[in-house]
Amino acid sequence: MSWAFLRDLLSGVNKYSTGIGRIWVAVVFMFRLLVYVTAAENIWKYEHDEFECNIKQPGCENVCFDHFFPVSHIRLWALQLIMVSTPSLLVVFHVAYRENREKHHNQKLYRNPGKIDGGLLCTYLISLILKTGLEIVFLVLFYKLYNGFKIPRLVKCDIKPCPNTVDCYISKPTEKMIFLYFLVATSCLCIVLNLSELSYLIFKYSIKCYLKRYTKKQQ
Repeated sequence: MSWAFLRDLLSGVNKYSTGIGRIWVAVVFMFRLLVYVTAAENIWKYEHDEFECNIKQPGCENVCFDHFFPVSHIRLWALQLIMVSTPSLLVVFHVAYRENREKHHNQKLYRNPGKIDGGLLCTYLISLILKTGLEIVFLVLFYKLYNGFKIPRLVKCDIKPCPNTVDCYISKPTEKMIFLYFLVATSCLCIVLNLSELSYLIFKYSIKCYLKRYTKKQQ
C-alpha cells in the first residue's frame, strides 16, 4: 500500500497548524505512520498462516481465526490512520478556497489565506472535533472486537465444524502485544493533543473577542 498521499496531506496541513497541531502531525507521521510501514505491517503479515490449532479438521482453523480476529489488527490500524488524517483535508480545502477566491477577484481579500481566523477557525475546530471523535471510536472498536487490549497466547475454540473444544495458538503474541500497546498509547496521545489544541484555540479567540468588545465599550 502506498502512503504517499497521506504523507503529502500531513505535510500540507503542517503549514496551517498551530504549534500543538505540528506536534500532532509529527506524532502521526513519525510514531504511527513510519512504525506501521517499517515494522508493524510485517509482524501481522502472515498472521493467518501462523495461526495453528491442534486439530486438522477441514474448516475448523479458518472458522476459529475468523471468530477471534474478525478484522485484522493491522488493517484496522491502517483504516484508523487514514480516517483520523482525512478531517485535515477540510482545512486544506478551505485555504485553497480562499486562495482561489482571491485569484478570481484579482485582489487581496485576506491578510493571510492560511491564517486561522473567521470561517477557517470554525473549519479547523470542526476538523479537531472529528479527529478526536474518530480516535475514540477506533479505540472503543478495538476494545469491543478483541475483548480488551490484549493478545492471548492460547485461545480455545468450540465453533462448528470443530468436533470439540480445540486449542489454537497465536504466533508472536508478545511482539504483537507491544505494538498494540504502542497503538493505544499513540492514539491516546493524539486525543490529548487534539483536545489541548481545541481548548487553546477556543480560549485564545474568546480572549480576543472579549478584548475587542472591551475596547469598543471604552471608546
